[in-house]
Amino acid sequence: MASPACPTSCYCLPRTAPLANLIGIAVICGTVSNRHILHLDLDTFFVSVERLLDSRLEGAPILIGGPSDRGVVAACSYEARRFGVHSGMPMRMARALCPEATLIRGNSANYMQHSRAVTDIIRESVPVCEKPSIDEFYADLTGMDRFYGCLAFSGELKDRVIRETGLPISFGLSSNKTTSKVATGEGKPLGAMHVGQGGERGFLAPLSIRKIPMVGERTYQTLRNLGIQRIATLQDVPIEMMERVLGKSGRVIWHKAHGHDDSPVVATRERKSISSERTFASDSTDVEKMRSMLLAMAENLAFQLRRGGKLTACVTLKVRYADFDTRTLQIRVPSTAADHHLIPVVLDLFTRLYTRRVRVRLIGVRYSALVEGGTQLDLFHVDKQREALYQAMDKMRTQFGARSIISAAGLSARSIGGPNPFSGEPPILLANRRQ
Repeated sequence: MASPACPTSCYCLPRTAPLANLIGIAVICGTVSNRHILHLDLDTFFVSVERLLDSRLEGAPILIGGPSDRGVVAACSYEARRFGVHSGMPMRMARALCPEATLIRGNSANYMQHSRAVTDIIRESVPVCEKPSIDEFYADLTGMDRFYGCLAFSGELKDRVIRETGLPISFGLSSNKTTSKVATGEGKPLGAMHVGQGGERGFLAPLSIRKIPMVGERTYQTLRNLGIQRIATLQDVPIEMMERVLGKSGRVIWHKAHGHDDSPVVATRERKSISSERTFASDSTDVEKMRSMLLAMAENLAFQLRRGGKLTACVTLKVRYADFDTRTLQIRVPSTAADHHLIPVVLDLFTRLYTRRVRVRLIGVRYSALVEGGTQLDLFHVDKQREALYQAMDKMRTQFGARSIISAAGLSARSIGGPNPFSGEPPILLANRRQ
């Protein structure tokens, strides 16, 4: 249905149209695109799962995250957001802003289970699906419009997810991933928005530059210092200036602000690193406790490498002090997935890095530069007897849990563990892991 205000090559679907009434879709003017990229995002996913499990939580302000004052809000309901609460906020501040909120620690197993249910529905329905996070999806519907309207299909897929899982979900549809993601956010909650090709720039123009993916707090402040607050202003800035100010990322942001994004929907993403971090309930100077925890992290991550058939060639240690001064130290190592090689490296890095002798807030370990290793422990060395030992231990861990067999020196780190990082599922981010 053409709009009088639009050129004939554009179309708008008013809210009064039958399809719009059926699935609540808002359509922005634009021409019909040869490329159709769908973005779906589960609304307040963690909160929605908790409400499925306990209907008494419906309509109540909810905070999910670490229960201690040192915890961080991993997610919050729309009712809590009205008080100024947002994800990433210190739990102490959130509870002060919204004292009547129900505080839930969160359960990653429940969230993974419900995420998989949604994933199964989407993957069996679309040609190509990318899952960048536990509650977010991209689908390339290009070509489907010849057989079935992409807009109608997207609305029906949204309805099916809601009907079969009980979880609210929103979507954005456009010619590229950036515009679709922004459209989804603008339509939440339970929203549906379509931006036709040619309508991207106009759709983005009135929005805050914060809406552009890649614009974090530091980039936002840099642009604000230049007098840029709205995307419309950014669209008028020469690309050369953006590159001078922000480097290569400035050029990318400039293109995103114009609604240009040729990045493809990728069905699977190869993990480039795996890591584990823990924040102490109270700042600590207990060196033995920290070494025990680091040993448990190194051991568990090595198990995850072997489970995924990977080897690491780079080990990084992270220490965050009580004053939030954060230090990291990394070292290249011969490609390996063996505990007896990696644990000494991690402990040595800690000895070299922990030099201030003041209280520590957080410690972490990361393995990167990952390569395929199959069943090998090392790329160039084979120790059949030790390989057999690791295989026996890993078999027990796979069957009974990552903590079913551990080094005695790592017993104090009770919560180290987690799902297989190489399963193809994105990592779940819960800011409530405390020791």
